[in-house]
Amino acid sequence: MERKSNPNRPKMSRENRAKQFAPFAALKGFGDAIQWKEKVYVDKKDLSEESLEELDNKFKKIKKNDIITVVYYNKGEYLRVTGMVARIDVTARVIQIINTKIKFEDIYDIELAIN
Repeated sequence: MERKSNPNRPKMSRENRAKQFAPFAALKGFGDAIQWKEKVYVDKKDLSEESLEELDNKFKKIKKNDIITVVYYNKGEYLRVTGMVARIDVTARVIQIINTKIKFEDIYDIELAIN
């Protein structure tokens, strides 16, 4: 049996035909929820006096535009960011690496780039 096209209906573009078979999320946000559940959340570690002093010494060497790597605590996990120091605000106790603002008290480690 041969199908005949309807002359009153415009022909569907190839792009629109492909959209019919594209996957969709039946449960909106389910994928994000699964990824959130897969993360292992940890408590913030308390640094020893020696570690705090070492961190303070490293911090004193940092200047704006230096390239550094910072390991910091954020919302139940430790993250690592490497980039150029955009701003150091001693009053607000915040350092900004590119677009990432990090509170001083959340910093776990700092690695200075060797020039």
